[in-house]
Amino acid sequence: MTPAGRAIGLAALLAAAAPALADSDFQILSFDQLDGWAQDDHAAALEVFLNTCDIPDGPEWQGLCKLAREKGGGRSFFELFFRPVLIGGEEEALFTGYFEPELRGSLTRTEKFRYPLFARPKDLPEGEPWASRAEIEEFGLLDGRGLEIAWVEDPVELFFLQIQGSGRIRLPGGQLLRVGYDGHNGHSYRSVGQELIRRGIYKAHQVSAEVIKSWVRRNPVEGPRLLRHNPSFVFFREVTGNDPDSGPIGAMNRPVTAGRSIAVDPDYTPLGAPVWIEKGGAEPMHRLMIAQDTGSAIKGRQRADIFFGTGGTAGRAAGKTRDPGRMIVLMPIQRAYAMLDGE
Repeated sequence: MTPAGRAIGLAALLAAAAPALADSDFQILSFDQLDGWAQDDHAAALEVFLNTCDIPDGPEWQGLCKLAREKGGGRSFFELFFRPVLIGGEEEALFTGYFEPELRGSLTRTEKFRYPLFARPKDLPEGEPWASRAEIEEFGLLDGRGLEIAWVEDPVELFFLQIQGSGRIRLPGGQLLRVGYDGHNGHSYRSVGQELIRRGIYKAHQVSAEVIKSWVRRNPVEGPRLLRHNPSFVFFREVTGNDPDSGPIGAMNRPVTAGRSIAVDPDYTPLGAPVWIEKGGAEPMHRLMIAQDTGSAIKGRQRADIFFGTGGTAGRAAGKTRDPGRMIVLMPIQRAYAMLDGE
């Protein structure tokens, strides 16, 4: 898991264009300069593009959305109406991953399910820090206020659910309760992985979500203290009206799609835009994605968080993803050349 988390400062930022940058920061490429472009499943990318293409402002985006719905075309559609724009010059990209956790839980407190997910308190102050995670948990500041949405069996998984900011709770009868981010206590996220590195317990290349979980569970006293090193505490809301088999709701208020949706910095990459990624690492990925989400740690011109899906397998894949590469934004032709001209 990345420390980004939809939870921490998630906002539906619908930026239509990148901010002004130096001319040298933009480079228009040809499609044959995209490594692996011809081998991708462009029809799958187009289907995901259609999920949100009606949202971005600007006549060019709306016109392209209409064309995509009427004509389709997959690879030909993208090549006819877009140009690949490399934003950031030779800056190396950083790709991380996120996922939607699925926890076992109950709507009532039991001996097995004892750890609550809380709704946002009505008296939570706006724009200023409230009680820290340690204060909330140690003093029971939310207990007895009727804010419990559900109870889960594993406090470590609950901590990581808070970091991700959305997830599903599988109830004893098999039903699924989907929850989403609804604010936090005003404290900035502090990485527990970095704290383990600072203490000399692990080297940077050894740390992952699974390693952190294992260490916390093996250390019943120091483990909870480590989690409280992160003062940020997230509140949830029940998400209804969404197909249980679809992905969680992203920053565009539509479901994100495993393996095709990414979170980006909307100051540089317009939400809704197609983005070609060339991810290196142990499991390279060259694929056309759609920018449909944001995250507070996803900052910069060459920065993306890949949505891997729901559950444990997706979580393990996301947790070990921290790879270099490059990302190229597909911009409508007129907008691409306007960016190059500084308009």
